[in-house]
Amino acid sequence: MKKHFIKRGIKFTLFFLGALALGGLAVMLLWNWLAPAIFGWSTISWLQALGLLALSRLLFGRFGGGGHRYRRSPYGGRQQWRRRWEERYAKMTPEEREKFRSKFGKKCGPNWLEETPEETQSETSQAS
Repeated sequence: MKKHFIKRGIKFTLFFLGALALGGLAVMLLWNWLAPAIFGWSTISWLQALGLLALSRLLFGRFGGGGHRYRRSPYGGRQQWRRRWEERYAKMTPEEREKFRSKFGKKCGPNWLEETPEETQSETSQAS
């Protein structure tokens, strides 16, 4: 299990560093192409481009992609996501629930979407 997290951590770190390097390169190339020709400003290095990218992050917020879709929710992101899955889970048949639990229970933890005592009573009364 630890190996899985270590591999994911390494992949995430490599992806982050690659994205950072490409972002800095893109800013540098665009700046060096546009700013000297339009405004007469000097060219910048890759490290200066990374600094400009960090400054733009501080001044303007997130790097692209717009806002998080749950951000405006009065219930918050996780609660809305969980409630949506609980609604889907409630509509499943017992066989579908067992298949769902066996597939995602290992990934999401042992207590994720456990059945409540009311659910087990209703299922046993329906089976009788």
